Amino acid sequence: QVQLVESGGGLVQAGGSLRLSCAASGRTSSNYDIAWFRQAPGKEREFVALIISSGRTTRYADSVKGRFTISRDNAKNTVYLQMNSLKPEDTAVYYCAAGAWSISAGSYGYWGQGTQVTVSS
Repeated sequence: QVQLVESGGGLVQAGGSLRLSCAASGRTSSNYDIAWFRQAPGKEREFVALIISSGRTTRYADSVKGRFTISRDNAKNTVYLQMNSLKPEDTAVYYCAAGAWSISAGSYGYWGQGTQVTVSS
C-alpha cells in the first residue's frame, strides 16, 4: 500500500515557476515508478512526466518538454516536478501516481488527492 500527498500548487503569472512535491509513504514506495498527470476542467487526465524508481530515467509529454523537470529523492520518499515558463494552458489539477512505467493513467493503482495549479495570463 502506498499513500501519496501532493503539495506546492498555487496561482502564478504566465512565465513564472512552481515546484510541486509528491510525498510517498509505505514501506516499498521507493520501488515504484512515479508519474505526474494533470486534468483541466472538461478535459481528460493527461500524462505530464514520469520517473523510474531509481531516478535514472525520465520521460515527458511534448507539451512540457524543456520547461518541466521531474526528480526524486528516495531518501525523503519525495518526487518533485519543477515547472518553469508556465503558460495559462498549464492550468489544471496535478496528480502524482505510483505504479509501473507507463504514460497511461489506467496503469497506476495509487493516486494522490491532487493540487491545483492556476496560471494567469
